[in-house]
Amino acid sequence: MTVLIFNEAEVRRHLTPIECIEAMRQAMIALSRGQTQQLPREIMTMSGGRMLGIMPGAMNADADFGAKIISVFPQNFAEGRPSHQGAVMIFDAETGALKILAHAGEITAIRTGATSAAATDALARKDASQLAILGYGHQAFSHARAISKIRNLSKITIWGRDKERRTAAAANLEKELGVSCEPKASAGEAVKDADIICTVTGAKDPILFGSDAPDGAHINVVGSSFNGPAEVDSDLVVKSVYFADHRPSVIAQGTEYIRAHNAGLIDETHIAAEIGEVFDGKHTGRRSDGEITLYKSLGHIVQDLAGAILLAHKAAENSIGLTVDF
Repeated sequence: MTVLIFNEAEVRRHLTPIECIEAMRQAMIALSRGQTQQLPREIMTMSGGRMLGIMPGAMNADADFGAKIISVFPQNFAEGRPSHQGAVMIFDAETGALKILAHAGEITAIRTGATSAAATDALARKDASQLAILGYGHQAFSHARAISKIRNLSKITIWGRDKERRTAAAANLEKELGVSCEPKASAGEAVKDADIICTVTGAKDPILFGSDAPDGAHINVVGSSFNGPAEVDSDLVVKSVYFADHRPSVIAQGTEYIRAHNAGLIDETHIAAEIGEVFDGKHTGRRSDGEITLYKSLGHIVQDLAGAILLAHKAAENSIGLTVDF
């Protein structure tokens, strides 16, 4: 058996934002149509906030299938190590043999930013040009890169709790993207004039509030991927037009939605649509320039599989990746 391996550098080099944005659109359409298969995310929690996540799935009943196994060690970021480490594995639909092994941390970062960019393209105002990012880790950069491909950004603001880290992140983003990027001392200050807001933090409790969000903004809520931490408060959930990446998953694991629901502030009809339904033309998305739209991203195995399959197609054309006997 031979296995095609993509390490971190190769994933970063070859899984480009533009190609990945379109691949994520198609993956989320397939998810919303019920064409894909996936089991609920399983998370094993350990001491010190350490976690192991397992996500199995298939693009359809007859397609190649696979899983992502990834460890999440939040403390690693402060120590200069990746917080997300693991592998995306794809198995052959005909033989069951393992055929692809790819760096999960890099695929996760790129596909998450790309899916948020696709959601932003569908839901943000067409003239949106000011981006605010709450958080300064790997996802902050992947979101800025991807969103810069679907809107002509005039300014980026960034906030995170550590002054030195947010200042360094702003400088690095400005250098890479050629867009003015300013670090801000508070989340409220960072989003004050924003058209697009991305929350990509590890916050356990809200850092963005309904009173902070400007009218007409589009918000990607990304940092919390299981029932526990919440990045935005219930007021913001209530006042937004709320779009889910996957309705059953958000109802079960979307903490911000769950908190508002349990408080009796919303019911399941508050979810306007799945983002795949918007991509598929089954929901109009934004209805006016003044409303606040919110996309809740939990992340799904079909996104990881779509990213790895895109890499495999490029490998067949360009001889990238490392093929090994296994």
